[in-house]
Amino acid sequence: MISRLATFIDEFRREEDAQIVIEFMVMFPLIFTLFMTSVEMGIYSFRQVFLDRGLDMAVREIRLSTGEIHTHDEIKERVCAYAGFLDNCDQTLRLEMTPINVRGFSGLAEEADCIDLSATPEPPRLFAPGSDHQLMVLRACVKIDPVFPTTGLGRHFAKDGAGKVQMIATSAFVQEPQ
Repeated sequence: MISRLATFIDEFRREEDAQIVIEFMVMFPLIFTLFMTSVEMGIYSFRQVFLDRGLDMAVREIRLSTGEIHTHDEIKERVCAYAGFLDNCDQTLRLEMTPINVRGFSGLAEEADCIDLSATPEPPRLFAPGSDHQLMVLRACVKIDPVFPTTGLGRHFAKDGAGKVQMIATSAFVQEPQ
């Protein structure tokens, strides 16, 4: 029995017919994972650019419309309208507007205020319209679904209870006088 096993192993070692199949089986998962990671990173970057654009366009409107008090929902609608490519933006976007102390650059929380769809909804943490000549920081956090959540880059994203990934954009402006 052992001699037959040794003969089989010896013949298998000398055989060259299926050599390319073994190389393919070793290299294909690595190359495919690299491909899926690059697709995930490209789509994530694309969504980040659209979130930044949406937030910048909304902040531009806020700066130009002096004397108006804007609510969370109004700004949220504008950001989602300008962003365009974000799925379920109206349900997963949360804004945080905070006046900042110019001397010490304090007033902004460490972590962004994001929605967790797996938990009970809470009102926005900080949303203060600010006063004249005050530096304001507007931070947007949107939750997105990774394209490949179990492979490559999608597996390494920090996810909430609903399996969504957060994306954050920040913009600053000075509240103009009325």
